[in-house]
Amino acid sequence: MSIGERPGIYTSYTTSGVLYGGISAYAAGIAAAASSGTAGEVCAITSQAAAVSQFGADSNMAALCRLLFLNGASVIKAVRVTDDYAGAFQSLASDETVKVIVCDSNAAAVHGAMKTAIEGAEGACVHKIGIVEGAGSVSAVTTAAAALNSERIVMTSPTGTDNAGSDLTAGSTAAALAGVILAQRDAALPLNGAVLAGISGLKTEYSDGDITLLVRGGVTPLDSTGGEASVVRGITTRTTTGGVADATWRELNTILVVDDVIPAVRDALKSGFSRAKNTAQTRGAIRTRVIIELESKLKAEIIDGYDNVTVTQNGEDPTVCDVAFEFTVAHGLNKIIVSACIIV
Repeated sequence: MSIGERPGIYTSYTTSGVLYGGISAYAAGIAAAASSGTAGEVCAITSQAAAVSQFGADSNMAALCRLLFLNGASVIKAVRVTDDYAGAFQSLASDETVKVIVCDSNAAAVHGAMKTAIEGAEGACVHKIGIVEGAGSVSAVTTAAAALNSERIVMTSPTGTDNAGSDLTAGSTAAALAGVILAQRDAALPLNGAVLAGISGLKTEYSDGDITLLVRGGVTPLDSTGGEASVVRGITTRTTTGGVADATWRELNTILVVDDVIPAVRDALKSGFSRAKNTAQTRGAIRTRVIIELESKLKAEIIDGYDNVTVTQNGEDPTVCDVAFEFTVAHGLNKIIVSACIIV
């Protein structure tokens, strides 16, 4: 995190875990090819009709916007791309209203550029999640996910098809998932079984063994039943830390909860203490405000608990107030294991 001299609320976070062997108010960001529109310009789109008018009915941009709107996105910040995906991602990452970013490419270099832009925004306390689509075999997509290895990048697989079995625009399943995430008001509610509207079928049907490999390899696997595609389990691409297997950030809901709690605390402090003295009385008020925010998240079952809320004057700079706290993420329910003892 970069801390300059501008007054404000700066946040960072760390996690502790076990090493193993409301978001709807925000916008979706999309970088995609289009037949019209100004390349590199960020355009706010609030309807599919506007997307078609701005970018062309048969464009990749219009196709992905359709899926975003179908699945719950209300505002889309769209950037027409000719070849500069990196520049488009940087523009979207710098927009504080954008919380999820997608694109119309399955290329590793493009996904890497998205990761770079999102990591840059993270350093400026602007938190984003990128969702990309993996293509190819189970081995190919897990290898691609391992190359990204970020809690802020999600890779879906397989790719989607329409009713006729034809391939959809690259990035279609990622766009659909982004819409679902933006529409979901409870950050701790798992995405297991969430239906991806507009995705009629999938290029590949995975076996249980494939799904195990994908989940452990940092890929969000999809399933298709009765003409509907759905999420098997929401997973991030972060599988290792320092080359050691680490499941701390495996579940997508973990980062969604972090992005729910941290901005809520930051915004509460920003609105209440933009002009204040760094006195004991003020610091006591800041601590109370943080506890109020954490209590609201506890009541909503976004977190399981919190502790050690401290507010102190910085020992080196008396104009700086250090706020620290711990909280436990509320975990989603992935399995119910029933054991029965049968007496005959």
